Amino acid sequence: MNKLKILHIADMHMDSAFQGLGLGKAVVRRGEQRQLLSRMAELCEKERVDLVLMSGDLLDSESSYFETGEELAASLASIKAPVFIAPGNHDYYSPRSPYARLKLPENVHIFTKNTIEQVEIKRLGLRVYGAAFTDKSSPALLTGFAAPREEGMYNILCVHGEVGAAQSKYNPITVEELASSGIHYAALGHVHKASGLQKAGETWYSWPGCPEGRGFDELGEKYVNIVELSDEGCTLTQHCIAHRRYELLKVDVSATEPLLAIHTMLPDETVRDVYRIVLTGETDQAPDLSSLQYNLSEFFFELQIKDETRIRRNVWERAGEDSLRGIFLEKLKAKYDQCSTDEERLLVEQAARWGLAALDRGEEVVTHEDK
Repeated sequence: MNKLKILHIADMHMDSAFQGLGLGKAVVRRGEQRQLLSRMAELCEKERVDLVLMSGDLLDSESSYFETGEELAASLASIKAPVFIAPGNHDYYSPRSPYARLKLPENVHIFTKNTIEQVEIKRLGLRVYGAAFTDKSSPALLTGFAAPREEGMYNILCVHGEVGAAQSKYNPITVEELASSGIHYAALGHVHKASGLQKAGETWYSWPGCPEGRGFDELGEKYVNIVELSDEGCTLTQHCIAHRRYELLKVDVSATEPLLAIHTMLPDETVRDVYRIVLTGETDQAPDLSSLQYNLSEFFFELQIKDETRIRRNVWERAGEDSLRGIFLEKLKAKYDQCSTDEERLLVEQAARWGLAALDRGEEVVTHEDK
């Protein structure tokens, strides 16, 4: 069979609320999500793909912005290859969904039923099978499904679903079902961490994960997949089209002043990214998070600083002195002495640290919270 090159993308979640960001930055991030569409189209042109598979959750909900629909239609129209969309649990197909209202170009096919359908493209020698979520959940769609294999014809599957999670509400798929499906390549979506190329029997499959992180549960570089099928087998190449990354950096400040310790560990080129810096180690007093926020915020698109340091053992030295601090520490020291486990002692120490921080007005600075 001829070589077939596919761009596979899923879980864009366009028009996410970005509630953890301020209003202005949330607007910026939604605009950047729309730009992923034009970047995807540019990658299609550069790679000269034959087929585009969009495996669900392209939109975060049915309440999408007008500008997003316009950008989606324009970007897909600029792609020379056929495009297939399989709506997922966030952007499920219904008479009220944006997909039902949008006027999409002729090269785009949206699956609209919660049963497997087939579209044949003879000039490319392929059949594309797919289905849509028509509600926020979906029963298993591959149960009993098998596509007949025919010489010179690729069988491709595009669907939102979850592999290896039998109790999932989101189209649970078994490896055995994939192996017996007759499919050459299954383009899946739903899980936001990329799977890499997998194989079940004679069926290749993958999910690309989200193309750009939206919170601290989606850390690091994110990708879309370029998949090539041929008589020799299947290859997958990851391509990054993201604007920003979410990153978590833990910094031990036991032996160094916190600002210096952070600068020592901070990578280059962080200004476009969203960071959570977590301070760890033992200190004599709570770090001044307000000062750290002031000195570091210019190095990031958005910064969150969290303090997980522990007060050194001498925290109790001022217990019993004639002051509010002394009375506070004396009461906690009594509780500390009654603890029977390290875990209990750690909790009391943490309470002492937060209490001292409050007395010193060294409150925690949190300017971005993930959902």
